[in-house]
Amino acid sequence: MEKSFSLWVDADSCPAPARDIIIRFSKRLSLECWFVANRIISIPKAENFHMIVTDAEKDAADNYIVENIGQNDIAITRDIPFAARLVEKNITIINDRGTLYNRDNISERLSLRNFNLTLFENGIESEKTSVYGKKELNAFSNCLDREIQKKLRASQTN
Repeated sequence: MEKSFSLWVDADSCPAPARDIIIRFSKRLSLECWFVANRIISIPKAENFHMIVTDAEKDAADNYIVENIGQNDIAITRDIPFAARLVEKNITIINDRGTLYNRDNISERLSLRNFNLTLFENGIESEKTSVYGKKELNAFSNCLDREIQKKLRASQTN
């Protein structure tokens, strides 16, 4: 059965362990997976894996994804302003720590991100995000699995 959705990865900042999870899920379920970055990212050669290299200009990879992502697809990014753009298109978005971005939480996340950026620009160190470890990777894996299963169930009922 043809899957009615693909995975889109904002690959510039996706940690290698999260990328490995994405690849494993995509292989197992034969999902189309698009890795988009402004440089080549090492991915396995497979018919369902695609590496898109964009120009190095700001937001080029984000813009490519916004222009090409399908309504039923899943996006993976840690870029909160980019996630906000995708929320406006009603796309399923998760970050590499297992957070599902949606209309209920994106405004708060964006406000917090902008506040921390303002602190940084004024020379004030804000609270650092914890390291990316097993706990974060497990949360990501569980969230990705949950969202993929929702999409698979939805495609079987249509």
